[in-house]
Amino acid sequence: MTALLSLLLLGLLLATVAPGRLARARWPEREPVLALLAWQSLVVAVLLCCLLSLLLACAAALPALREAVFAGAPSGVEEAYGLAGAEGWGRLTAALLALGALQTAVALTREVRAARALRGARQAHLDDRAPELPAELTAGNRSGAERRTGERLVVLENVRPEAWSLPGPEARLVVTTGALQQLTDRELAAVLSHERSHVRARHHWLAQCAEALATGFPGVGVFSAFRHQVGELVELAADDRAARRHGRLTTALALVEINAGRRVFGSCPPHHLAQAPRRVDRLLAGRPRLTVLHRLRLTLAALVAPAGVVLVALAPALAAVL
Repeated sequence: MTALLSLLLLGLLLATVAPGRLARARWPEREPVLALLAWQSLVVAVLLCCLLSLLLACAAALPALREAVFAGAPSGVEEAYGLAGAEGWGRLTAALLALGALQTAVALTREVRAARALRGARQAHLDDRAPELPAELTAGNRSGAERRTGERLVVLENVRPEAWSLPGPEARLVVTTGALQQLTDRELAAVLSHERSHVRARHHWLAQCAEALATGFPGVGVFSAFRHQVGELVELAADDRAARRHGRLTTALALVEINAGRRVFGSCPPHHLAQAPRRVDRLLAGRPRLTVLHRLRLTLAALVAPAGVVLVALAPALAAVL
């Protein structure tokens, strides 16, 4: 039972201590893509702890399953895990972990269905306001980027300057006539590059997983922090892509123009837009990226968490063999 208890303790530490340390770090603002990797590795490590603990708990509770799990293992490996005679604790632990796994699956399914329904409603709304022309009329007018990626630019009539992306099999980049009138050509290109980054990086998948975990387990801090950090980091990553292609000043000006009429830069900005002033300040500050060696060290450190979980699970087997 040592491995099972070690996995549960490690999962608890990763879910309680690590999120706070990672959230207080200052480097994610300079490397948002790497920060996303670190948060994903942390969440994967916590989930691995739960899944491997569930497997060992089921093996302790069910002798037949234990024989199947350790079938073909070298002599002494099964005894090293100490699962025999722990049926009572195994059943209790397996029941609790299985309930958590079921709750995760239900929350993820609910989130995916809700996202699909919302995306379908928004697509229907777009089709109603800006119907697509027949293919034979638009084939010769589509840009090279649209033909390569399937992204379609949709223009809606609205005096407010707005732009957003609608991900999916037929991804769309939506801008309003207000944005076309208010933004310069370079600023508009930066805005479209930002939204295109969301589509191509599949940020909506990451947001759905984070939302499902946070709503499925509202009392688990690591999942709530993951949802919050994903919402901020994907915007920073998209800003960086636009800034690399069109310049930091142009991207910052485009962000200001898009949000000028939303009271974002006042004393009490709307909660869901409160990040915009910090994004503008970050773009104007222009802090350089971390060195390649520093990024490599952070990448390896991020991968330590899931690798460490696997090592803890295999530790008794390795000790028995070696």
